[in-house]
Amino acid sequence: MLLDLAGLDGAPDAVRLAVLVLASRTPWETGVVEIRTSELGRWLGMSASYTASNVVPGLRRSGVVSVETAEGDYGQDDGLKCKVLPLWAAQDVVGHPLNLAKKEYATLQRLLEAVMAPGWKHKDGWVTPAGLIGTRTGRGAATDRLALLLLVLEARETGRVRQCGGTVDTKRGRAAATVARLLGCTASAGERVLERLEDRELVLRVRLKTASGLSNRSRLMVPAVAAAHGRTVGDDVQEGRADALEPEFSDPDDAAGPGEASELETDPQVSGMPVTDVANVAEPDVAAALHTDHPHLVTPVSSPALSGGFSGEGRGGEGRRPERACAGEDQAVDSKDAAAGSVSPVAEGGPLRGEKPKESSVDERGGQCAAGAGTGGRPKAVGWDKAQQQRRVGLPTRPALQVALGPVAGLWAQLSGWQQDQVQAAAEAEIKRLEGLLEHQGGGPRLLANRLTDRLKETGGEALIDKPYGWLIRKGLVQRQACTDPRCDDGIRLDTRADCEMCGNVIHIRRAHRAKTAAEIDRELPGLNDSERRRLLEERLRERVAIEAEDLAWRQEQARVEQTRRDAARAAAQERAERERQKAAAAEAVRRAQPCEDCGRDQAAGLCEACDHRRQTETLIGEAALLAAAGTADLSDPDSVAAVTSEARTAIGSGIAAAWQQFLQITDVAALEADPEAARDAYAFTGFDTARQAVQEFQTTALAMLGRTEEAEAEARRAFKAEQGRPWFQHNPTGADAVAAATEKAEAARERTAEHLLAVRLEQLRERAAAGTEAAAAAPWTDRLPELAARSLDGEAAGAVIA
Repeated sequence: MLLDLAGLDGAPDAVRLAVLVLASRTPWETGVVEIRTSELGRWLGMSASYTASNVVPGLRRSGVVSVETAEGDYGQDDGLKCKVLPLWAAQDVVGHPLNLAKKEYATLQRLLEAVMAPGWKHKDGWVTPAGLIGTRTGRGAATDRLALLLLVLEARETGRVRQCGGTVDTKRGRAAATVARLLGCTASAGERVLERLEDRELVLRVRLKTASGLSNRSRLMVPAVAAAHGRTVGDDVQEGRADALEPEFSDPDDAAGPGEASELETDPQVSGMPVTDVANVAEPDVAAALHTDHPHLVTPVSSPALSGGFSGEGRGGEGRRPERACAGEDQAVDSKDAAAGSVSPVAEGGPLRGEKPKESSVDERGGQCAAGAGTGGRPKAVGWDKAQQQRRVGLPTRPALQVALGPVAGLWAQLSGWQQDQVQAAAEAEIKRLEGLLEHQGGGPRLLANRLTDRLKETGGEALIDKPYGWLIRKGLVQRQACTDPRCDDGIRLDTRADCEMCGNVIHIRRAHRAKTAAEIDRELPGLNDSERRRLLEERLRERVAIEAEDLAWRQEQARVEQTRRDAARAAAQERAERERQKAAAAEAVRRAQPCEDCGRDQAAGLCEACDHRRQTETLIGEAALLAAAGTADLSDPDSVAAVTSEARTAIGSGIAAAWQQFLQITDVAALEADPEAARDAYAFTGFDTARQAVQEFQTTALAMLGRTEEAEAEARRAFKAEQGRPWFQHNPTGADAVAAATEKAEAARERTAEHLLAVRLEQLRERAAAGTEAAAAAPWTDRLPELAARSLDGEAAGAVIA
C-alpha cells in the first residue's frame, strides 16, 4: 500500500525503499523517526552524500514523508526527523491496513533487519550481523534490496514465489517478468535484477523435470524463507502431477498478481519436506481459480474480459504495482460509467476487478468499513447532475487532504470543479488552524476526518444530503464550540476526543443555579403547584440568561474599546519612533557633513580618521610615559620623573619611526605619493598601533619593577607563611604540596601589591601634573597653518610624502 501511493509514482527505487525503511523504524509511541543521513544510506546501500542529495529531496517531493533536517559541519543534511504521513494518518482508524499495532511494527522492523540490515558492532564487542543483502552496496543496491524484500513478502512458507500469469517474453522468462512487475520496470531490467540476486544465491530459479527427465517450467524460490520455516529447497525436483482445478472465474493462464491470497492447501505441510514436492501448488499454466478469495455472501458474476495480465487491470501503463484487492469495491455508484471510490484515503482509486458494478446502489457485503478509513459505503445522492459535469472524481493528491476528506469522498465526487476548489481551500485552512491548536504537529487531518465522520452520523449518511457543497462549507468543515475553549467541538475536545471539561463545568454551573433558583422559589412560595412552580422557575431562568447576555455584550464592547485604544497607542508609538528615527538620521547626516576640526577635511564627521588616530596616539604616549615614571622614577624627585618621561617619549617616537620604515618596505611608495591622504592615514594608524603596544610593554615592565619592591616582598612573605599555616598543611609545612601552594599564594599576593602600587603612583603623577601645569588648548587650524608651512621637512619624511 505504501508503494502504491501517488507521490511515489516514477520515484527512484532508493526513495521507495527509504519509505519502507522509515516505516519499519517508526516508533509506535511517537510516530517520528530520528535517524542520521549516513545511517539511512547504509540501510539503502548508498553513500551518505547520495542519500543527502538525492534520496532526502525525493522524499520531500513525494509528499509521503515529512522531513526535518539538522545541518552538519559542512551544511549537509546530517540529522533527519521523519514522519511517514500515511502511517501517521492511519493511527486510531479502525480497519485501516496501515493502522499497525506495536507488535506489527516490531515484526516489520525484524523483517527488514533480516533482509537488509547493514550490521552493527556494539560497544560491548557484540556484533549484529548484516542481513541477507546487507553487504550489497553501490549502484543498483537499492533496487536489489527492494526486489528481495518484495520477493520475501510474496514467498510462501515453502519459499516459492507465485509467478505472474498471462503472456510473457519467452526470452526473459516468467520469473523475470514477475520481478519486473513487482518493481514496476521492464522485463529486461527485471532479468538483470534477478541475475544479480541469483549470483548472491538469494533466489533460485528451479527447473522442474517431468517423469522422463526432460526440463519443464521453472519455479522462483527464496531459500531463506524456506529455511526460516524449517524447509529445504531441492536442486533436482520431480514435478508433482496434480489435477487441474475446474476454473470458476478465469482462464487457466490468468494467474493472480502479487499480494493476492493463495489457494487453500488440502494437505498439511510437514517441516523438513522438500519445498517443490508440494503437489497441490500448480503452475500458472495448470492452475485454475487464482483470483482473490471473496466472502461467501457475494453472488457469482460472469467471467470478466481480461487484457492478458493479472485479474482485472493490474498495472496499466503507469508501471506501478497492482492495487489492493479491496480497492474500488466499497462504494456503490448510481451511473453506468461511474467507478466506485477508493477504500483508502491514501491509495489511488482504480478498478482491480475485470467486472464493474452497473446497477447496484447499495453495498452487497452487508457491512461498511469505518468512515475514518476513507470509504464512502453509502449510496450517492441524486439531483446533482449539473455539478457533475466538471467534477474531479479522485480526492486531492496531498496525503493530508486525502485523510481529512476521506469520509466524504462520495460528496466530493458530486461537486463541480469550482466547488471542489472552494472545499479544498476551506479544508486546508481548517487543517492549518487545527494544527495550531495541537501540541504535536501532524494530527490536523485526522481531527478533521473525525469531525466529518461525526457530522455524517448526525445527518444520517450521505444519501440524506441533497446539497453537498452547502453541507460541507456550512456544516461539515465548521467547528461548533459549545464553550469558550477553542479546542471544543460539539462538547468534545479536538486533541483528546474526550468530553470537554469546560463544557462540563458550564453544565454543572447551570444545574447548580437552577437548583438554587428552585430552592428560592420553594422557600418564598411553598404552596405553589407543579405547573406554577415550573413556569416561575423558567421565567427567572430566562431573566438570568438575559442579564448574562447583557453583561456579555457590555464586556465585549469594553474589549473592543480597549482593543481600539491599544491599536491607537501602538500606532502613535510607531509614528513617534519613526519621527525619532528620522530625526536621528538627519542629525547623523549633519554630523557626517561637518569638516575635521584639526585638518579641515570635508565630510569627516567632525574628526577624520587620521586626526583621530593622531589624538589617540598622543594620549597613549602620555599614558606610557606615566607608566614608565611610575615603575622606575623617584616620585619625590621631579627631575627624575621628567627624565624618565622624556626617555619614554623618545623611545616611543623611535618605535613609530622604525615601524613606519618597515611599512614602507612592504608597500608601494609610488601609490602613497599619488594619494597623500592615504599616506597620512597610514602614518597615523602606524603611530597609534605602535603607541598602543608600547603602553602594554611599559605596564608589564612597571608591574615587574614594583613587584620587586620591599612592600611587595613583605606581602609575599606574609602570604607564604599564612598558606603554610593552614590546618591541612600544619602536619608538614615544608612538604612539596605545602611549598607549592604557599609559593602560588605568594606570587598572587606580589602581583596584587604591584598593581596597587602602580595605581597609587599613577594617581600621584596625574595629580602633580594637573597642579603644576594646565593643558593647553589646541590652536585653531588657521593659526597653525603658517607655522607648519614654514617648517622644513627632513629627508626621510620628504621622501615618503608625509605632511
